[in-house]
Amino acid sequence: MTLLRIATRKSPLALWQSEHVAAALRAHHPGLEVVLVPMSTRGDEVLDRSLAAIGGKGLFLKELELAMQRGEADCAVHSLKDVPMELDAGFVLPAVLERGDYADAFVSNRHDGIDALPPGAVVGTASLRRQAQLRARRPDLVLRDVRGNVNTRLAKLDAGEYDALVLACAGLQRLGFESRIRMRLQAPDWLPAPAQGAIAIECRDDDAEVIALCAALDHAPTRTCVEAERAMNRALHGSCHVPVAAFAQLSGAMLALDGLVGSAQDGRSVRAQAEGEASTSELLGMRVAQALLAQGAGELIAAGAEPDTGPFRS
Repeated sequence: MTLLRIATRKSPLALWQSEHVAAALRAHHPGLEVVLVPMSTRGDEVLDRSLAAIGGKGLFLKELELAMQRGEADCAVHSLKDVPMELDAGFVLPAVLERGDYADAFVSNRHDGIDALPPGAVVGTASLRRQAQLRARRPDLVLRDVRGNVNTRLAKLDAGEYDALVLACAGLQRLGFESRIRMRLQAPDWLPAPAQGAIAIECRDDDAEVIALCAALDHAPTRTCVEAERAMNRALHGSCHVPVAAFAQLSGAMLALDGLVGSAQDGRSVRAQAEGEASTSELLGMRVAQALLAQGAGELIAAGAEPDTGPFRS
């Protein structure tokens, strides 16, 4: 194989991540030509409604998967946190690259952190997980949805539409906006989305040559951690409709996993933590999910099962 075509979304962050993967593939496979196939997805096009209302994060993948099925692309690059817990039949993730910064970022032009915000300050985030943790910590804040790429969100902050934003550190860093981070929101006090900061490659499960090429980029420690986080979310039937957070840390042969299920409406949440052998990462994720359910996570999940279908409150 001398040419590999990568399907990618057109957003600046998606293009950066795909170029990053392309460069790594060229370095591992001298002589391999790698080109990008930029595409627009419904998740990128519909910005006046929440992801939950229009079908979930899987909308970022569907067009790219169709391109692979039609033979227009050989693989696709995703932020792994946007990849559904269950892939569509016929697809596989041959590589999970080494994780970037897992944490969320507090971004503001005037305030140094969440606790420094004045009562009634307006904070923008499209994530129910972030809203739940903000609500639990500062119930007095006004939370408003914000969609669009990183540049668009920062422009809205700079225009005064929000007092602060909560974004992913990795995205800001990859696009050269690290200086905009006023505070990293770190575990265990603040938990990220499952697999946040990790980049994954997806391809057809019957394309052995592409699988072999991409597998050269797989980072085993990262895969171990994200497998635990995604297994927990899968066992909870988590989606963008439900605020679910998870973060796994590897220490030698042992893996520790923190998990949270919350409510974006009132800030209620349950948390659980467990440790186990790294070789049983998926079982660890299931254990933490069971512990969360035993504390009442099912009620919070049921309460968030019906997504709001109305326009954004912004």
